[in-house]
Amino acid sequence: MSVLVITGTGTEVGKTVVTAAVAATALAAGRSVAVLKAAQTGVRPDGPGDAAEVARLAGGVTTAELARYPEPLAPATAARRAGRAPVHPHEVAEAAAKLATEHDLVLVEGAGGLLVRFDPAGGTLADAARLLSAPVLVVASAGLGTLNTTELTARELRARGLDPAGIVIGSWPAAPDLASRCNLADLPDVAGAPLLGSVPAGSGALSPAAFRAAAPHWLAPRLDGTWDAEAFQVRQAPPAF
Repeated sequence: MSVLVITGTGTEVGKTVVTAAVAATALAAGRSVAVLKAAQTGVRPDGPGDAAEVARLAGGVTTAELARYPEPLAPATAARRAGRAPVHPHEVAEAAAKLATEHDLVLVEGAGGLLVRFDPAGGTLADAARLLSAPVLVVASAGLGTLNTTELTARELRARGLDPAGIVIGSWPAAPDLASRCNLADLPDVAGAPLLGSVPAGSGALSPAAFRAAAPHWLAPRLDGTWDAEAFQVRQAPPAF
């Protein structure tokens, strides 16, 4: 796996922090890492974007950003309103492939969910993943409603001939409710893909040193970490009815 595409089941599910955790864990395993943000929205021209946040938390990664638009909207809409050129899936794929010639692992972070539009033709992150023949890691929320959005995302990936690499919970609460605890067993079932990690809520506020030390404990061995899904499920199991 030289390119891994990372998508969320929606916005605000912890996708950037998970991307940073995957990057930090790969770096700790001795791999060189590049992070490509296909389209950054809602950030001023001189402000730090998601790629910069990944670098701040994870450390020595190469970062790249294809386009930046000021309004916090879907990339296609933000590009249109700003009067700027949109990003096309083939440009994302070409940039990722180039980075892959120079790095052990390239992480391609999308914007919001899988089918958020990049251009007026309806190009999406899924199209870029297909061009790259890359697996897609799905970042999901923990609580009520996540089963529906996760299953829809996994179904769409398979309908396009793409491989859901697994699910990572982007923000596991310190005091999980019943739905969150039950979802640990149900998420891999509805997605047909393994649970590959759980990032504690608030991890993005850790110091970079603390983040890098902890990140491998949040991710499964398939992502170079030490997190054990079965043991985590046992610890977090809901009380019997």
